[in-house]
Amino acid sequence: MGEVYRAFDARLHRDVALKIIHPALALTPEHVDRFSREARAAGSLNHPNIVVVYDVGVEGGIPYVISELLEGESLRQRLDRGLVPYRKALDYGIQMAQALGAAHAAGIWHRDIKPANTFITGDGRIKILDFGLAKLAEGERASRAQVDAGTDDPTADATGPGVIRGTAGYMSPEQARGQRVDHRTDIFSLGAVLYEMFTGVRAFQRESTVETLHAIIRDDPVDPLEINRALPPAAAVTVRRCLEKSVEERFQSARDLGFQLQQLREGTLPARAVDLTDVSLRRRALMGALAVVAVVAAIALGLYLWPAPAPARFEQLTFRRSRIDGARFALNGQAVVYSEVAETNRPRVWRLYLSENSKAEPLPKFDRMSILAAHQGELAVSLDRRFIGGRHFVGKLKTFQMDGTLNERELGSDVEDADLDASGILAVVFSSGTGGESRLESPLGHVLRTARSIRCPRFSRDGRQIAFFEDSSGAGIMGQVAVVDLEGHYHPLTEVWNNARGIAWSPRGDEVWFTAGGWSADRALRAVDLRGRQRVVATAPSSLTLWDIAPDGRVLLTRDEEERGLVGMSPGETEERDLSLDDSSGLASLSADGRSVLFSDRFGLYLRSTDGSTEPMDLGFGKAFANDLSPDGNFALVTTASLNRLVMIPKGAGHPRELPTNGIATYSGALWSPDGRRIIFNGAMPGEQSRAYVMDVDGGGLRALTPQNMKAMAVSPDGSWVAAERVAGTSPDAPPGVSLWPVAGGPARAVPGSQEDDRPVGWTDDGKSLWAFRWTEVPADVYRLEIATGRRERVRTLMPREIAGVESILTFRTTPDGRAYFYTYRRVLSKLYLARNLR
Repeated sequence: MGEVYRAFDARLHRDVALKIIHPALALTPEHVDRFSREARAAGSLNHPNIVVVYDVGVEGGIPYVISELLEGESLRQRLDRGLVPYRKALDYGIQMAQALGAAHAAGIWHRDIKPANTFITGDGRIKILDFGLAKLAEGERASRAQVDAGTDDPTADATGPGVIRGTAGYMSPEQARGQRVDHRTDIFSLGAVLYEMFTGVRAFQRESTVETLHAIIRDDPVDPLEINRALPPAAAVTVRRCLEKSVEERFQSARDLGFQLQQLREGTLPARAVDLTDVSLRRRALMGALAVVAVVAAIALGLYLWPAPAPARFEQLTFRRSRIDGARFALNGQAVVYSEVAETNRPRVWRLYLSENSKAEPLPKFDRMSILAAHQGELAVSLDRRFIGGRHFVGKLKTFQMDGTLNERELGSDVEDADLDASGILAVVFSSGTGGESRLESPLGHVLRTARSIRCPRFSRDGRQIAFFEDSSGAGIMGQVAVVDLEGHYHPLTEVWNNARGIAWSPRGDEVWFTAGGWSADRALRAVDLRGRQRVVATAPSSLTLWDIAPDGRVLLTRDEEERGLVGMSPGETEERDLSLDDSSGLASLSADGRSVLFSDRFGLYLRSTDGSTEPMDLGFGKAFANDLSPDGNFALVTTASLNRLVMIPKGAGHPRELPTNGIATYSGALWSPDGRRIIFNGAMPGEQSRAYVMDVDGGGLRALTPQNMKAMAVSPDGSWVAAERVAGTSPDAPPGVSLWPVAGGPARAVPGSQEDDRPVGWTDDGKSLWAFRWTEVPADVYRLEIATGRRERVRTLMPREIAGVESILTFRTTPDGRAYFYTYRRVLSKLYLARNLR
């Protein structure tokens, strides 16, 4: 849809590629929109296998993009010359999977992966091009069959609403049907490219576009081994899994596919192409028979000399409905100590000897403590842990002998995690929350590393290095596996993973094992060696958390089920009602009359009546973050999954309206003014931390309301004041606790009587009091704060009926009169397992 020219950037003295929209389409809004999407999508990514965008703009009414100039050829041109050598094909596939993994991690999927959009540079590096169909993870449906048949005609790329997007022959079955797609559509398309590289033929190509689409939906491609008999069977299995019709049966992430391709490359000799054209049928039969005999003999010899490895075994150790928040081997691996949060919602430490018919017993004097580390009979525990945002919990660090009577030491507060080495030296992570900083010390007082978030420090077997997760976002959810030696030399081992929790060293100390997941997948047990080579060790139908590995190879892990529930009380009712749609329902807004809620779940945005009398209304925008419901109830204000756009979604007929960004890079919450004419939101300019802004609904009049690291939480009934809180762990130029900021501009006012962990969520009708809840506590108390006097009145306590496993109260909303309210809680239920024979 665009034309590309070689150009020279006189400012930076370099050759660049200049892409402009095709002149015949320059006035077509749909193509301008697609062209802009391509620039935004590619420009937001930074990966060596994705083309670099330097600049975007409009000149003479024609949009343009300036990107790096590539020298080489497209993969389409390379395939037109013949079969790609097997190892080279693996190398290309690995690079493509890594690029897609980075895009998917940013909430972007390409939707048009094909050889023509894959460029091979002169040094053999892959570059993925043309994000013109890229979708920023808010999902959409299509219903009309207009498809790019693979021509070079720029008018063939119909990409407007209600159109099947992609290129026939490479699109996924869900694309071909016009259904909602996610990142796994790219995995199917990459599988089709791998098939063509491995075999030299296209997987689904037919005589017409309609026949091709039908083949994609209904037919399996010819077995790659029937086309290329030199192809290793494992490669054929990998391709077939990519090309599964059901998204659930494919690889669930591009990263996992990349790891599989890396294993093929490392474990397979180069495949030699075999010409069978002149080989007689008799010779083929003879050679086949000899090959079978040789294989059978080799297998028999192998079974005799090398017995098959024992299968993995899992022994369940805990059985109650509870959350395990720490577990370690102890007493030379003869016992396990773990901390469990059950009916009382207070952690308790237990000891279980790993002998037959043994029963777990609570350890005396270890109430309200969570296990951080253990070595022989010494324990490091966290006392009175508290939630400080994201997935951060901190407490007071103490060490005990297991009998609780000797060697008690209190070593610091605000400790998030710790480990003990063989000599009793500690590695300790101190944390100040999502907006602050974490530091890793070992020994105490000697800082080895500081970052926005550091978690799960673990000494290596020889005690010379410490492995840990590092997360530059500060939320404590994502993580990059890294190691640091005792002199502070730092070495990252992996890319950033989502949902990262749990690290331990392998029995031989040559790998770091960790549990982490993709953006739509549960945590799996993975391993990385010190050269950065990764592999998957074990997966399960739910998330796994790694706690410890014994020197003999036994593994201590939990199987975790996490849920977010939406509960509360509607007007006139006396008992709380559960409005959860699935296991990931997050409250955003409660209408002023208390009769409807806006919430998001795993797959979309919904409105629902609070009395439960009607089914939830799907707003049809796909995955995004709901923020607020307009005062008239007709619009939802949402942030896209990529966090870089604010969008108004109509409740009924109409189209979503994207608001101008005005230079804002990321958003973290937004509110309507009571008159519906302005929007107050939390956002960050490039290179800055988040602060509160106000702007008109049309995007004009943007002004900053607060300094950085302040969050707007509630707007006064007359729209003249905003109640704000500081981001956890920061010290901005603002009063402690809750503060009030004039929308017209000016200095802030402190709310007397408010405390550091009070989170304001609304105002009373008369504007004289605030509603706030203790967001770091479970259960969480709700207070009415009188602004003039500072009087605090506790009005209720938030806690679902079933206490077990509740980790935090995430959001709370109430009506101005305080009679109706709803909140979202997070619950984690765990079962502790002892695993053997994992490799």
